[in-house]
Amino acid sequence: MAKKIKITLIHSPLACKPNHRRTVRALGLRKIGQSVVHDDTTPIRGMANTINYLVNVEESD
Repeated sequence: MAKKIKITLIHSPLACKPNHRRTVRALGLRKIGQSVVHDDTTPIRGMANTINYLVNVEESD
């Protein structure tokens, strides 16, 4: 079974670069405090790493 990661938006993307705002939306995050669960894949990790100052990433099963 694939590992999962939980990504939580902890800061507002309003004052960020436009491509970082698009990354937040592409991950499915809309509101501060909202969490989404994705498969732990290289592209998803890269997206989360790009906006690491906006999100909190936790590993889950």
